[in-house]
Amino acid sequence: MGAVASSVAAKLAFFPPTPPSYAVAVDESTGKLKMTGVCTRENVDVLKVCTRRGNSIVAMYIRNPSASLTVLYSHGNAADLGQMYGFFSDLSHHLRVNLLCYDYSGYGHSSGKPSERNTYADIEAAYKCLVEMYGAKEEDIILYGQSVGSGPTTDLATSLPNLRAVILHSPILSGLRVVYPVKKTYWFDIYKNIDKISCVSCPVLVIHGTTDDVVDCSHGKQLWEHCKQKYEPLWIQGGNHCNLDLYPQYKKHLRKFIAAIENSSQQKIGYGLVPDQLDRPRSSTDFREKPRISMDLRENFRRSFDFKEKHRTSTDHKEKSRAGPDKKDKSRKSIDFYEKACNRAEIPENARKSIDRFGNMVRSVGLFNIDCFTPSTTHA
Repeated sequence: MGAVASSVAAKLAFFPPTPPSYAVAVDESTGKLKMTGVCTRENVDVLKVCTRRGNSIVAMYIRNPSASLTVLYSHGNAADLGQMYGFFSDLSHHLRVNLLCYDYSGYGHSSGKPSERNTYADIEAAYKCLVEMYGAKEEDIILYGQSVGSGPTTDLATSLPNLRAVILHSPILSGLRVVYPVKKTYWFDIYKNIDKISCVSCPVLVIHGTTDDVVDCSHGKQLWEHCKQKYEPLWIQGGNHCNLDLYPQYKKHLRKFIAAIENSSQQKIGYGLVPDQLDRPRSSTDFREKPRISMDLRENFRRSFDFKEKHRTSTDHKEKSRAGPDKKDKSRKSIDFYEKACNRAEIPENARKSIDRFGNMVRSVGLFNIDCFTPSTTHA
């Protein structure tokens, strides 16, 4: 029964572009992997990384010589690396960070099939790659999750007490809550972020559009309210699910956040490195409304939270606490990482326009049809 529910959830949550917008081949002059179908850059490494579930995922590492921090980016559910290539390069440049992004199992030229458990293994492998191959330290890594990417991002963040920060872009409370406003967590639900976010110890920035018609803005606001370490959120007035990067305040606020993370003095508070200037209450940012004062009743509470516990507390104030994610997905210590060079050339495919939608839902089961498309965010 559980396998059936998981399979149905996967069909509703994942929409890998078909055919992929890029191909992977070996550069004859260097012997390294390269991505075809995109404008290649010298500061970009293309990798194939093996996950603990036996899949080989494609990852891309962008170097920035001015960077002191590294962003691990988990993209939305209807895009691949080829479509996001230009956006990632631009983001690394403007924020002055190194950036590692990856395609989920079953996306682009990553092997396997997309599923919740596979995405957890995918982000683990990408994180392990950063640490073992590029020498990144946990306290210098920022996890960035967009839309469905907020699922693996939040899950991994719960097991990294020294993580520098988390950014949640148009995040979901859980998969089921996107299509129906349930008040409790069901066993067949996926990406139960609402049950996990209180276990994230580092500062969290939430970005959401106020007119998001795919994932309602209330998802982002509820997640922010339950963060232990809140940072001034960004509610973009008029912003939708797919176009937030087109608003000037998007990059401006991200730069402000990165600067605060870099410049804040670090001190140990229980577990984790927590910037002291981020502990103060923040005012909500909405560029067409008056700022609302953030009231974090939890910031001075649970400083000595024990990360060895496996308990996950439900954040619904009307419900009893509920058990957290699958025990099999809690441990991050057994992550297997292998870098494999691909010695065969792949046939280039025509690039598709980048989209991020939560579902092309099946009408026969009473769900809705969404196809979120933003031509302006597409990069060659």
